[in-house]
Amino acid sequence: MKGFLVLEDGTVFRGESVGAEGFAMGEAVFTTAMTGYQEVVTDPSYAEQIVCFTAPMVGNYGVASTRSESGQPWARAAVMREARGPAWTDWLLERSIPALSGIDTRSLVVHLREQGAMRAAVVIGDCAVGEAQAVVEAQPSMEGRSLAAEVSTREPYVASESGRARIAVVDYGCKRSILRRLALAGAAVTVHPHDVGSDELLGYDGVLLSNGPGDPGPLAAEVVVVRELLGKVPVLGICLGHQLLALATGHETFKLKFGHRGANHPVLERATGRVLVTSQNHGFAVAPGEGREVTHVSLYDGTVEGLDFPELRARSVQFHPEAGPGPHDAWPILDSWVEEVSLAAAA
Repeated sequence: MKGFLVLEDGTVFRGESVGAEGFAMGEAVFTTAMTGYQEVVTDPSYAEQIVCFTAPMVGNYGVASTRSESGQPWARAAVMREARGPAWTDWLLERSIPALSGIDTRSLVVHLREQGAMRAAVVIGDCAVGEAQAVVEAQPSMEGRSLAAEVSTREPYVASESGRARIAVVDYGCKRSILRRLALAGAAVTVHPHDVGSDELLGYDGVLLSNGPGDPGPLAAEVVVVRELLGKVPVLGICLGHQLLALATGHETFKLKFGHRGANHPVLERATGRVLVTSQNHGFAVAPGEGREVTHVSLYDGTVEGLDFPELRARSVQFHPEAGPGPHDAWPILDSWVEEVSLAAAA
């Protein structure tokens, strides 16, 4: 069956359906990761987005339940140059994800880089291009959208029962690989909803602010909770959690033109001069700054990729140290934080 992707500016890309029939709307973005297609589609940070994969072949090593970053797909649709293997395409179909193969992804990515991420729809079935574009134009943009409540757990749950330190994870869209890395580092982990109060979190040895989708700007209540934790309990922010810590400490965030998504993003660690190759997925960022609290900087555009406030016992990184998927350069960040929290709890 034929299908098409239409962008809000009227640009159309046509391809072959390899997923479910339907009409999927979202923000058209791209990821440069060469692997990890299943992790991408199930990452809650991709909620409300149509993902274009720049890798020329997607699906060539199959699927596995252990690779899913959550209990369901969150990307609205997938767009590929060449979908390979029935395991991958059957997986998409079974989960009702519209997907297109045979798309000129190089042209699509160049267009998004030049014009910016934009509203879009993937259409599989009977629908005229003009009709689909009109629906797309009526949808809200990602800027100003609060999505944490849509992807967060509704109730607290225990992810790992025993460990050297009791860690609370605030779930704004947390990936399973973060929970696995915390457990491997020796933490007992309990996951809480995005709107958990600071009083409950202060009973733990440390608090991790997770990744998640959408604009951090509207999350005013979550920022207040983060501010109430500062100086009272060790805090580590990842991705959206990094942005919330930034807002809680007076920094500004803004929407990137086309985002940082991939597993090959270079980040400068200012204290050592070392360059980390990192996994990233975000459409918003912390504005460039030169304060002493800035520990990591993007070598692509100078945006703030890390913060550290020793006097507040808080730090954060924009990239994904759990590397799910991606390179392992940043693995020590989670390990060393759990070690520090454990030592402080035992003191």
